[in-house]
Amino acid sequence: MRWFFAGLLLTIFSLALAAEGLLIPEHNPKPIYPRALHRAGIDGEVKVSFIVKADGSVNGISIVHSDHPELAEAAREAIAQWRFKPWTVDEGRPAEQPVLAPMLFRPHQDQPIHLNQWLQTVKCRVINDSFRNLPEYAWVDAQIFNDTRAYVSNVIHKSQLANEQRLAIIAKINRRVPMIVRGCRENPMRKYMSFLPREVRELL
Repeated sequence: MRWFFAGLLLTIFSLALAAEGLLIPEHNPKPIYPRALHRAGIDGEVKVSFIVKADGSVNGISIVHSDHPELAEAAREAIAQWRFKPWTVDEGRPAEQPVLAPMLFRPHQDQPIHLNQWLQTVKCRVINDSFRNLPEYAWVDAQIFNDTRAYVSNVIHKSQLANEQRLAIIAKINRRVPMIVRGCRENPMRKYMSFLPREVRELL
């Protein structure tokens, strides 16, 4: 099944490290956003410390802070695979280099602020093909629902929508997915948003 990982933003202090000429990433896979948390709209930050050795390998991985234990585990598993360009210690460089890597998990962080304009107008016939080859249990992962959750997660400011309300609305979207898909299949000329929960239509 295809997973949608859009919005996972990874930053390490690469600029400072590059300025010192110490660390050059060679293999740095991004953490995998846990599916259940992504679907639920749960985001968070993880700060990880680790040691890069002169041979480019990583060890001493330690979670300094995490907003959720599953995010911490995703970050740990990714960093365990990281590799950097090896260096020669006798050139005056250290045998190892400590690193602090903050990782931000955000659903669809890069979605444009005008995403709501598209969600307001898109017709069911435009999105029906996206469900055609997906089993019913995977409908919730279709791009249109990722986009809808992204809008609720990222565009609506927290002063307008408390986190508890946001998560409750996303949960309501997820529960309604089968009804939305079937409704769109039966009514291809209707607007997608007409099948969304009232709370979502009001936010759009």
